[in-house]
Amino acid sequence: MRFLRKDKVDKTILVISDIHLGAGAIVNQRRNYLEDFHYDSELVDFLNFYSSGDYAGREVKLIINGDLFDLLAVPFVKYYDDEFWSEDASLAKLKMILDAHPEVIKALDEFLLQKKKKIVFIIGNHDAEFVFDSLQKMLLERLSEESREKFEFRFDQGEYIPIKGIVLKHGHEYELAHQFDPRECIVEDDDGKRYFLPPWGSYYVTRIINKFKEERHWINGVRPIKNMLIHGFIFDTLYMLRFGLANAYYFLMVRFITFFKQTKSISDLFKMARKELELWKDYEELTMDEINERDDVLALIVGHTHEPVFRTYANGKMFINTGTWTKMYNMEFGKGGDEARLTYAMIDVRYNKSEEPELDIALNLWEGKNKHPFSEFR
Repeated sequence: MRFLRKDKVDKTILVISDIHLGAGAIVNQRRNYLEDFHYDSELVDFLNFYSSGDYAGREVKLIINGDLFDLLAVPFVKYYDDEFWSEDASLAKLKMILDAHPEVIKALDEFLLQKKKKIVFIIGNHDAEFVFDSLQKMLLERLSEESREKFEFRFDQGEYIPIKGIVLKHGHEYELAHQFDPRECIVEDDDGKRYFLPPWGSYYVTRIINKFKEERHWINGVRPIKNMLIHGFIFDTLYMLRFGLANAYYFLMVRFITFFKQTKSISDLFKMARKELELWKDYEELTMDEINERDDVLALIVGHTHEPVFRTYANGKMFINTGTWTKMYNMEFGKGGDEARLTYAMIDVRYNKSEEPELDIALNLWEGKNKHPFSEFR
């Protein structure tokens, strides 16, 4: 039985994703309608738990699999249009986020100060601006000197294998709209000022999603998307009609016309559109072939879509989506309603006499108690 063997675990790997730390509930004395993270105390408890008690002397690697910070959702900054993507703007946005969630940053630091603890931060599409070394430096400066040596950034946008058989990707790599090359996404103007070149999906978030979220805070948090559209057109017709037209116009102008001017090919245009609309497809469908065809994959762990999933196939292989630590609204019966599900993957590693380590893999729901007697009504 697993609970009787916990003292034999040699190493624990934790995987969380899509925390989306924002600029705080209040920014410049105004309500921040873009803030999605409201679970600071729960995350602090989570970090404290896995660095104390039974885990105090155990090797624990915490992997943050993308979107720890939401640099696409910082309002009321003085940078507009293309200046929003400048290095100066990125630093200003990150500073606002770090100042808004000091408890979380302190907990990350205290976690790293414990023996045999390490953090690996894989950047996602919402914190892609960490390709700027100045942002990495700003974050590390909030940690103690000893902790900095145990905090690792990863930018390769391929895959990360923390132990044989476990493959991690944030998940935006499967969507053409959110792909970017860390080696080629920084440009300089004539004055030496540096800018991040975002994928078109980032423009979509800042110019469409963020604007409509001011009216309906749930617009980016409803799953499945098709159910939201159906119910929205029935019960909130005018808003959803405006949202649909804005999406259609943006996609037509930014993608179809721009791409057609570059290629002059109708067939290539429709191939591109089909690939970019894969964001509507189920991630299990997108990754099924990859999981089954690769002998080196026991479990593929992703995030990005905010939908927690644990699936074991007939061949013993697994697909895991670690979900999100933001509030989601599920419109499918039996899938959580409007409850927040603070999910994470946990891999216990045991080294035995055989060459291959034994792995216990699970998707867990964090239910630690909040130390505060109340929470913000939303």
